[in-house]
Amino acid sequence: MAHSAVSQVSVTPAVYSDPSLRRSVLKANSLRFRDKSWISVSSFVLKSNIVQSRNQSIFSMSVQQVSKPKVAVSPLELEDAKEPPLNTYKPKEPYTATIASVERIVGPKAPGETCHIVIDHGGNVPYWEGQSYGVIPPGENPKKPRAPHNVRLYSIASSRYGDSFDGKTTSLCVRRAVYYDPETGKEDPSKNGVCSNFLCDSKPGDKIKITGPSGKIMLLPEDDENATHIMIATGTGVAPYRGYLRRMFMEAVPTFKFNGLAWLFLGVANTDSLLYDDEFTKYLQDYPDNFRYDRALSREQKNKNGGKMYVQDKIEEYSDEIFRLLDGGAHIYFCGLKGMMPGIQDTLKRVAEQRGESWEEKLSQLKKNKQWHVEVY
Repeated sequence: MAHSAVSQVSVTPAVYSDPSLRRSVLKANSLRFRDKSWISVSSFVLKSNIVQSRNQSIFSMSVQQVSKPKVAVSPLELEDAKEPPLNTYKPKEPYTATIASVERIVGPKAPGETCHIVIDHGGNVPYWEGQSYGVIPPGENPKKPRAPHNVRLYSIASSRYGDSFDGKTTSLCVRRAVYYDPETGKEDPSKNGVCSNFLCDSKPGDKIKITGPSGKIMLLPEDDENATHIMIATGTGVAPYRGYLRRMFMEAVPTFKFNGLAWLFLGVANTDSLLYDDEFTKYLQDYPDNFRYDRALSREQKNKNGGKMYVQDKIEEYSDEIFRLLDGGAHIYFCGLKGMMPGIQDTLKRVAEQRGESWEEKLSQLKKNKQWHVEVY
C-alpha cells in the first residue's frame, strides 16, 4: 500500500471507544503523560509549509520514524518460558477463577448476542496467545447424573497480559447460543447452549471453573519479526487474533518486536456484528504499513457475482496477493465455525487451478512448512 511521506503528528493520546479497552488504557495514560515517553519522536524532518485547511493553520511534518504510544505490561517473566503452558488445570481439578466483567460488544441490529468476558485468574493460569481455556458450567451433566458438565473450550481473546496488562486476567469472546424451534419460531430455553448462556449471564464476582490452557496449533510463531500473518475469522473466531494484534501493536514488550504484516479478514453478518472493530481500526491508523483489515459483511455487501459477501469472497478478491505471500513463507490462520472451511477450501482450490497449480500439493507443502493453522469448532 502506498502512503504519502507527509503526515501530521498529533500528540493526543489514543481514544478507544470500546469500553473494556478504554478502561485498560486509562491506567497507562497517566504513566505516559508523566514520563512523556509516549510521544518519543526519534527522528523527524520539519517541512516549513503551513497547510491552510478550513481557516486553520496545520503545521505539516514529514515524519520518517515515529514511535507509537504503547502500553507497559507486566510481569515480563511471562516472556521467559521456552514452551507454552499446557493443561496446568485438568477437568477433574479445575481452577476456580472470578468473573471480572461481562460486556455485550455487538450493536442492536446484530443477529444474536456476543459478549466480551474478562476472567480474573490471579496470575495462576498463564497462557500464550492463540491458546484456549476450558470452562465447566455449573450444574449437573444431563447425560451423567451427579457428574459435572463436560468442558467447553473457548479461544482466548487477549494477550498473555490480559486486558488489564498485569498478567492476571484472560478474556473470552462468547456468542450466546440460543435455540429456536423451526416450527413455532419460538426460543426453546431447554435447548439453549448451557455454557455460553452461563457466561453471558454471569456477573462480576461470580465464580467460574476453568481448565487449561490448551492448544499449540494457533500459537503465534515469533522467530521472524518480519513475517506475514494472514488471519481469517468468522464471528467469535476473531478471538485469538485480538490477542496477536494487541501483542503486535498495543503492548510494549521489550523482547518482542513486530515489523512484518498482519492481515485480518473478518466475516460477520452486518456492521453491528463487527467485533473489536475500534481496536482494529486504531491499528490501521497507527500502523498502516504493518496492518491490513478486510471485513466481509454478508447482509450488507455483495460479492462480484451479486451474491452475499462471505469471507471466502474477500479471499478470492485478494487471491493473487495471498498466494504470492504464501509462496514467500506467510502464515495463514483460520478460526471460527467449521462450516467456514469447505467454502474457503473450494475458493483456494479454484484459484490454485486458475494459476496452474495443484491445490493438494500446495496445501501439503503449507502444512509441511507449518504455515497452515486451523482451529474450527
